[in-house]
Amino acid sequence: MTDSLDAKQQREEALLSAFLEMVRSPDGDFGVIDRLAAASADLESLQLMIQYLSNHPQGKLAFETYPRVGEVDLEQLALLPSYTLGYAYAQHMRQNNLKPLQIKPSTNDYEFLGAHITETHDIWHVITGFETNIVGEIQLEAFYVSQMRFSRFWLALITKNLLKTVVYDIERSTEYMDAISQGWLLAKHAKPLFGIDWKLLWENPLTELRDSLNIKIL
Repeated sequence: MTDSLDAKQQREEALLSAFLEMVRSPDGDFGVIDRLAAASADLESLQLMIQYLSNHPQGKLAFETYPRVGEVDLEQLALLPSYTLGYAYAQHMRQNNLKPLQIKPSTNDYEFLGAHITETHDIWHVITGFETNIVGEIQLEAFYVSQMRFSRFWLALITKNLLKTVVYDIERSTEYMDAISQGWLLAKHAKPLFGIDWKLLWENPLTELRDSLNIKIL
């Protein structure tokens, strides 16, 4: 029992330390984000999240087949008609100076969960219409929390942004609270995005995809 309590306290201390480090760090510090993700990814929470996502047929199938985005050729996607998901994604990546992440193949549910969320993050930006500025990221963070059950990582990111307004920039508090509510409500009305095999949808019209997923752009 003592070992269990000590391990729990160590996890809590590591999470608190990573959280405070992120509050003090500039937005967009991916090293700090990675440390927060590692500190908040306890096995029990991940298991509960996988169980929750598997309750939907789309999520259940995803954990059986591990669909991955794979290599993405932005130049080829940019040649697609301007109304397609692929074209919109290519433009999004280019305008924000981003490159598709190359993540190793998934060998279990936990690896797939992390890889799928990571490599589809910017696709979710495109589908939801949320920008990559701080407000857009907060909107998407709230969207994740709503669609993927309670997650220490995404809740920590939202909390971090709110705490930053308290310490550094109180004038933005209303803007951030609006962003949280917008992302949360959009996710509540939308169909689940987790588990979609996006590479099969590059040529689909973006507006039709949004309609099929009940996503109403703000």
